[in-house]
Amino acid sequence: MISLRPILLPALMAAAAIAPAPAQTAADYARYSTYTAPRPQGQNVNGMRIFLFGGLKSHGPGAHDYPHWLDTWSKLLTEHGAVVDGGLSFPSQEQLDRSEVVIIYKGDAGYMTPAQRARLQAYVKRGGGLVTFHDSLCGPDPADMATLVGAGKKHGEVNYTWTATLDYNAVDKDNPIIAGMPMEIYDEAFFKLNFAPEVHPILTVTMPDTPSARKGGGVGQTIPQMWTYEHTLPGGQPARAFVWMQGHMVDSLEDPAIRKVLMRGIAWAGKHPLGELADYVPPPPAPAPQVPR
Repeated sequence: MISLRPILLPALMAAAAIAPAPAQTAADYARYSTYTAPRPQGQNVNGMRIFLFGGLKSHGPGAHDYPHWLDTWSKLLTEHGAVVDGGLSFPSQEQLDRSEVVIIYKGDAGYMTPAQRARLQAYVKRGGGLVTFHDSLCGPDPADMATLVGAGKKHGEVNYTWTATLDYNAVDKDNPIIAGMPMEIYDEAFFKLNFAPEVHPILTVTMPDTPSARKGGGVGQTIPQMWTYEHTLPGGQPARAFVWMQGHMVDSLEDPAIRKVLMRGIAWAGKHPLGELADYVPPPPAPAPQVPR
């Protein structure tokens, strides 16, 4: 008996290629807006809503690895009970509308288009929280950045130590945000910061004698490197920002003790209980379904 399968299969495939299924129109697709999207595994759907704004890697191995941070911290914060969104592009209006805290870890994030600046200012005006790490507050106008996060750093100025051993001085020793914080760290510190008057310093560093600090005239200056900032933009709601100037090295952001401190700062900026992220205990896993015998 001769099989027709070798003859029919190519013919059927050719017919399918000739008559593809029609593409869905916007009206066809609209019905999906009523569907409930599946929940990401392990997500606490009632958690703090956080947007991570990262950038492209800008330094050598082990430094300024913004994409690595975006990857690891999206997982970390999800595991600690947050609802996380993020990307390498400036958040959209829809993303800002959904967020309680925007965390920025991106070189020179002070460079924004007028539309982006207006979106971010409107987000802060309605009381949205901001958190920045390392050189994210660097840009063309440090005084303007200071209105959003409490300080700004002028791009192009020598205002950094480069990497060095930094000794923290706890200005606000009793602040629960810094419980367990290492008081010595190998990273980079900054001077020549333009501060807003409402800034509340938590940790300062006296600038060590490094070639760049010498060149910029910062050796021996004691400058805040971690602070909180509470303010209200004209006509707006009270807003908060938490800033940590270190994070040049990947290792700093992966230190378990530092991560707990930063998570408390994030919770503070979002007006949530300080331990909501750092001390989050996930619910026990659901029992496995019983297979009938």
